[in-house]
Order: sequence, then structure tokens, then C-alpha cells
Amino acid sequence: MTILIYIIVVLFGLVFGSFLNVCIDRLPAKKSLFSPPSHCDGCGRRLSAFEMLPVASYLLLGGKCRTCGAKIPIRVLAVELLTGLVFALSYGRFGLEPVFYITVFWCMVFILIIFIDMEHQLILNKVTYPAAVIAIIILAIDTLFPDIGLLNNLRIFDHTNMIPVNSLVSGLLGGGIFFIFFTLVFIVNPRGLGMGDIKLAALIGLTTGFPLVFVAMFVGIVFGGVVAVFLILLRRKGRKDVIPYGVFLGVGPIVAMLWGAGIFSWYLG
Repeated sequence: MTILIYIIVVLFGLVFGSFLNVCIDRLPAKKSLFSPPSHCDGCGRRLSAFEMLPVASYLLLGGKCRTCGAKIPIRVLAVELLTGLVFALSYGRFGLEPVFYITVFWCMVFILIIFIDMEHQLILNKVTYPAAVIAIIILAIDTLFPDIGLLNNLRIFDHTNMIPVNSLVSGLLGGGIFFIFFTLVFIVNPRGLGMGDIKLAALIGLTTGFPLVFVAMFVGIVFGGVVAVFLILLRRKGRKDVIPYGVFLGVGPIVAMLWGAGIFSWYLG
């Protein structure tokens, strides 16, 4: 039965990953998410139901349009697989408790932000602003009705005297810490960050809360540093790759929400 639930959860993840691909393609271009229907960018032909099957259609078509042969970006496959993986990991971590649905929702938001920033060097206000409002609403609901268990990953710290009195304070404190930190970084080195990164940092703090925001910060900074060193080494051979910092920041909250409580508890001994 457990294996069957895993399969169903992953399939839902793949479907949502397919929708994320639509968002990644259309939101930066200011296009509707629902009109026109999905089509090939090369020849404009409307895609059949078979061609919209997550993962399977990409593999069976060899990553190309069956009509004009235009290449389908590998990102399409990557986003679907990554979203399916996140659903599976979240289910393994939380089961089908309410916190599972909150976790996969935020993971999808950050996957969306990561890939839009990777492709377009943009962190869209139309994503971060509504997401911040939703985060505050979730925090408020969890504060008023803690028995629902929306944010059980925060309550693991109840016994440590490190978490504030409720989820709303925790989220606002986390958002404030990350916002102030990156604002100071921006003041010192304005060329290294953009305002979109600062807004993203505040959103990350809201969604992870205190003290998990420190896990998100650590993962994002270390991941960014490792990739930066790798790119510097490649530049010696004539490469000039640049990856926006939002890509690294977006990984931090995903790790924090899935494993941050365990990492932090291990660190505290």
C-alpha cells in the first residue's frame, strides 16, 4: 500500500511539474497560463494529450517535436523529475499530514523561482509578492489553529527555547533576519545582488521561519560559493558562465523544509 501511495504522490508531482514548466515559459513573457493551449514553439502546432504526458512524452519523442523536429528544452524534463522527487521526499518525511501539502507547495514556488531566474535572470514580483502574502496567511492560520499541524517542522524546536512563541512571530523574524542580511550585502556590494534577491530572501525567511532560516542561509551561501569557485576555474579556459544568485538561494529553503529540523538538531547536539 505504501509503494502505491508513493507512486500516486510522484505522479501528482510530475503533473504539477508539467504545469510549472508552463509557468516558467509564460510568466516572464507576461502571457496567460491558460491561453493559448500548449503548443510547439517551433511550428505552433497544438500539442496532443500524449505529447503532454510528463516525462514519458519527452523520452518517447527523443526531446523533439514530432512534427518539425524542434528541440524541447532539457529543462522541461528536469523540472518534472525534480518536482516528482520533491513530492516523494516530502511524503517520506511527513506522510500525508497537512505539513506535506504546505511543503510541496513552497518547494514548487522555489523551483519556479529557480528556473525562471536561471533562464531569464529575473525574480518576478508577480511571484514573490503573492507568495509572501500566502506565507503570512499560512503563518497566521498555524498560529491561531496550531492543532491543524501546518508547520510541524517548526515545532521540533519547542523544547530548545530557540523558537518564538508562535509561527507568525517565527516567520516574521526569519524573514526579517534574511532581509536585513542581504540588504547589508547589497549595500556593501550592489553589483553582486539585485533587489529581486533581497525580496526572495525575505520570502525564504517567511516560509522557513526561525531558526530554520539559518539552514536556508547556510545552504544557499555554501552552494553559491562552490559553484562560483567552479565557474572561476572554468573561466581560465575561456568560459564566461554566469548563474544568477537566486538559483542558489532557492535551493536553501527546499533543503531547510525537508531536512532542516534534523540538520539543526544534529548541530545542537
